[in-house]
Amino acid sequence: MTANATEQTQVLVPLTTPEEVDRFLQDYPLAAIFKAGTCHKTMQGFGVVESFLQRHELPVGFIRVVEWRPASNHVAERTGLVHHSPQFILFRNGEAQFEVNNWDITPQALEPVFRQHVPLREGAAKVATDDNVEPYRRLMRAYLAGELSEWAFQDQYVTLFRDDASLRSQREFELLSRLFGDPDAYHGGLHQLGAPQERGDLRERVQALLNELG
Repeated sequence: MTANATEQTQVLVPLTTPEEVDRFLQDYPLAAIFKAGTCHKTMQGFGVVESFLQRHELPVGFIRVVEWRPASNHVAERTGLVHHSPQFILFRNGEAQFEVNNWDITPQALEPVFRQHVPLREGAAKVATDDNVEPYRRLMRAYLAGELSEWAFQDQYVTLFRDDASLRSQREFELLSRLFGDPDAYHGGLHQLGAPQERGDLRERVQALLNELG
């Protein structure tokens, strides 16, 4: 296997206008569109998709629905599918073949679709996005340096994570969610976070996560 076969680049195209949507679907007979929302559901959903893109050859166009709403509306009008975010839609020859939305974007939902309709790669691919984890690193460093109390750190970290709609890899999503889990569990108040003993010492866990993020 050649180096090029093992270091493929995933086609990931921002679709900001209706015209770009139509051009993308014309250029790629088999493709998908991913609509990115405004919270951590987008991170979770794209992380699942990314895990399949490593092994399958599928161009993906993405739409940030708040910033690029005309493009998002055009997809809904073109397909007749009710808008959701996040939303994953598989297209063949410009026609929608499959959709899955929100928390239903899971490995169990996507596996049979990719297996039946999307060709395997010869090697693995890395999905490159413009998003980074530096805001999380800054918070963790501030906490470890004593600049933030445990309570302030938890509050700011969970708020940052809850509102994070980045297109992240599955690895990044799993790492960032390790400290406090699903922030939707804390709608009754962040006091529910506490410092559960089964999670272990918070400072040790923060340092370990910072080391893994690099």
